[in-house]
Amino acid sequence: MCTIEAIVMEENVRYWVDLSDYDFETAAAMLRSKRYLYVGFMCHQTIEKILKAYLVVTTGIIPPYTHNLAFLSEKSGLSELMTEDQKSFLDKIEPLNIQARYPEYKEKLLKELSAIKCKNLLAQTKLFQKWIKQLLSTK
Repeated sequence: MCTIEAIVMEENVRYWVDLSDYDFETAAAMLRSKRYLYVGFMCHQTIEKILKAYLVVTTGIIPPYTHNLAFLSEKSGLSELMTEDQKSFLDKIEPLNIQARYPEYKEKLLKELSAIKCKNLLAQTKLFQKWIKQLLSTK
């Protein structure tokens, strides 16, 4: 028998997964339109939201208002399951949330993000998101 709490939790998880998918599609659109600054930003958003879905499943709490990927992965227990490469990936995309939004960082970031780097970033984002979705399907 389903409880109201279980239904609400499932809806909350679906909400975050759907937002993560939407943000990934937006990142891909930004790559196609060569708006590289926003590829990084939307990749960060993709991962942030899938981490929030995982947090809901593992803790049963509503995710806090934070963009800190390391915090979300630790709070959910996911960091204990992550490889060093996955941790390194989070470290790489963590600053893209802030740097894409503030003028003093934009110029520097624009010089660092190329089409190739953004394609790789998008591919890594998809792999990480897919991994978490697989974990979600087992919970």
